[in-house]
Amino acid sequence: MADPEAGAPSDPVSDSLYDVDSSDPRSELIDRSGMSAAEVSHIGRLMKALSDLRAAESRLTEASQRYMKLSAKEMRALHYLIVAQNRGGVATPGALAAHLGISPASTTKLLNRLEHGGHIRRGIHPLDRRAIAVEITPETERAAMQSVGRQQANRFHAAARLTADERDTVIGFLEDMTRELSTDGPVWGAPADDR
Repeated sequence: MADPEAGAPSDPVSDSLYDVDSSDPRSELIDRSGMSAAEVSHIGRLMKALSDLRAAESRLTEASQRYMKLSAKEMRALHYLIVAQNRGGVATPGALAAHLGISPASTTKLLNRLEHGGHIRRGIHPLDRRAIAVEITPETERAAMQSVGRQQANRFHAAARLTADERDTVIGFLEDMTRELSTDGPVWGAPADDR
């Protein structure tokens, strides 16, 4: 798959990455015996569209990180703080650690970097004086909302152009695909019969 925004030239292999007949010509992974060539090709187009979406998200994430001069994890932390604030909640280091899936020590280091950069403030929790509250600074919130947030909001516009039934179909498809891709189930590398 060529990246049209990067201006990279197309090549036959890249153009065929999501063509099931090219990826699995002997049907070792996907039994498509009951499907027409047109159906298989259509599914390939859908897989390529998902890949294109992931690539667009990656480019946006990288551009956001460059603009804000922050890491992906720091950007996720700021997003969490913006949502907590918008919901009238109080973010704590523990809640942030759980959201990011990192240790308390890593959370402290992350918060130190964000505070040193003027992106967050730490203070006393309004309901529990023994706890710490974390909030995003107005300047960082404004910068994030007017750049990254505005671009991310375009997802909403794409979804709004769908009918309710179309959105339900997309939701069902994405939830099903998420379950299919989960690593919680079968053991990797085990023969299909052992799963």
